[in-house]
Amino acid sequence: MKRYKYIATLLLGGIVSFSSCTDNFDNYNSTQGAYTDELQEYDFQKQLIPFKTIQTAIVYQTGVEGTDWQYQIMQNLMADMFGGYFHDMMGGFNIQNSSYKLNTGWAGSQWSNTYAQGMPPIANAEKLCTKEEYPAFYALTKIMKVAMMHRVSDYYGPIIYKNFGLANPAPQSQKDVYSDFFNDLTEAIQVLKAHVADGGPNTFETADIMMPQGKRTYEQWLKFANSLRLRLAMRVSNVDATLARTQAQAALDASNGGVLEAIDETVGQYGVRNPLGAVNAWNEVFMNASLESFLCGYEDPRLSKYFLPAAGNTGADGEVPALFDIKGSFKGVRQGTALDKDNRYLTHSRSTATISTDIIIMTAAEVWFLRAEAALRGYVDAGKEAEYYKKGVETSFAQWGAGDASAYLASDATPSDYVDAFDKTFDVAAMTKITPKWAEGSDEEKLERIITQKWLAIYPDGCEAWAEQRRTGYPKLFKVAVNLSDNTISTDIMIRRATFPTDLDASTTSALTQLLGGADNGGTRLWWDAGKNNF
Repeated sequence: MKRYKYIATLLLGGIVSFSSCTDNFDNYNSTQGAYTDELQEYDFQKQLIPFKTIQTAIVYQTGVEGTDWQYQIMQNLMADMFGGYFHDMMGGFNIQNSSYKLNTGWAGSQWSNTYAQGMPPIANAEKLCTKEEYPAFYALTKIMKVAMMHRVSDYYGPIIYKNFGLANPAPQSQKDVYSDFFNDLTEAIQVLKAHVADGGPNTFETADIMMPQGKRTYEQWLKFANSLRLRLAMRVSNVDATLARTQAQAALDASNGGVLEAIDETVGQYGVRNPLGAVNAWNEVFMNASLESFLCGYEDPRLSKYFLPAAGNTGADGEVPALFDIKGSFKGVRQGTALDKDNRYLTHSRSTATISTDIIIMTAAEVWFLRAEAALRGYVDAGKEAEYYKKGVETSFAQWGAGDASAYLASDATPSDYVDAFDKTFDVAAMTKITPKWAEGSDEEKLERIITQKWLAIYPDGCEAWAEQRRTGYPKLFKVAVNLSDNTISTDIMIRRATFPTDLDASTTSALTQLLGGADNGGTRLWWDAGKNNF
């Protein structure tokens, strides 16, 4: 990993003076005094200024070379690994997060970076874009705020949401925050619907980097808002079925504008630097052994779209010979080996991501799987779960250019055992026999099939993958080989959350921990994490 400095939290307990973000707004966004009041009003430029930063803060990136380590510590060494997608082969990391000995700086960085980059411009937008004067901008601010902050809450649990910017911002429980998420999405959808119905102008297109070219319209933002609403509805399904049903039905109510359905509707960050690709260029984004088990066991055509074949048969500098020929095959790294300062996995399969790869926030394939689960639970379209499951797989294959999905959907293949290339101690049997082929069975079996394929389809969004794996228990990931958590995290139950930043003031940390309802460690479950699936 590139050398990094841990960013201070900047905003809580009065640390951030909010006036500093707004009082000098004109100065910060002027060019040697030439950005006059008249120019700022031209084509809504003054109102659009905060939105570029807000959009890039959802999946954090600054677009500046040399800052990609921030993404690495907040996502790549956290959710991307815990969600079963990636592993950094650097030996010095194996005795930290990989083996549940959490690096507190890494664990707190999702909070610190997202708040520091994302929430001040949100506050600016809320000041500049009132519902009365700029209804469309007002609605988009709320949509992006939820898209950004649910990722933070899904890391930690309680957060500061509606009270952000106050002198002494009071944290909220995750249950209350999710209520606010739904309220904000509901209002945003209604406001944006009215704007579209009234024939309001599409004033956001020039600032839009999240919708694909040709679809930078408010109609498309409505689809994203409804899809996001459906995602969060399913997130709470095990703890509040009534709320989940209500929100899922509203999200899928066609009169609200629809949801993402086609491959050309992928929501992401277009035309910006992809920090995952930058970290990958350091030879630090390798396939997780769990992903190898599923992709290789299924002979999944998306495998070569996601990863490169192993480059050789030895570790770093050739000091560790492989036990068998791995060159040209696809090999992952098992989490929790605790091999300190051992870079033996350097030649294993690395991500195909580059700095030019589009960042993915939400896909139509994910939405089809959300609809499959909603149908399974009887919220909408009961009995159509198999149809929507098939549609999810087909849409993902089309998205990745993986060819026809028919043979895959008829496959009885199962995940493969993991065989370590260097040490049989780390070999582990596959955790499940679930197949790509749909089969009638119990609701639990159907849910495992839906979520397993959803997990394969939403790659490489580790934040969503980790959240859904904790919520449902699927896919069944390999357990850590060595657990160094000092009994704070169960090997079998696995890690449940990230810890709060250590540099918050004591009163804020105390309030957050009280709302969490358990110890501030990686073993405490979040509110929506019920520990079982309730149908």
